Amino acid sequence: MNNPTVVKCPTCGKSVPWTVEEHWRPFCSERCRLIDLGAWADGSNAIPGPSAEPPPDSEHEGNNPAH
Repeated sequence: MNNPTVVKCPTCGKSVPWTVEEHWRPFCSERCRLIDLGAWADGSNAIPGPSAEPPPDSEHEGNNPAH
């Protein structure tokens, strides 16, 4: 039988086997998964690059005479 691939938890660095049984993979636990999610939500984690432009509809919200 082959040994499963082992990855490091992105949050704490603990070794995690990459198997179906590991429910939180690549994280070692729900706690580490939530810590990572919080970092994305508060902007601590970000993909570098130019900011996204607002959707076309939002550019004209103030110019709509129907409102």
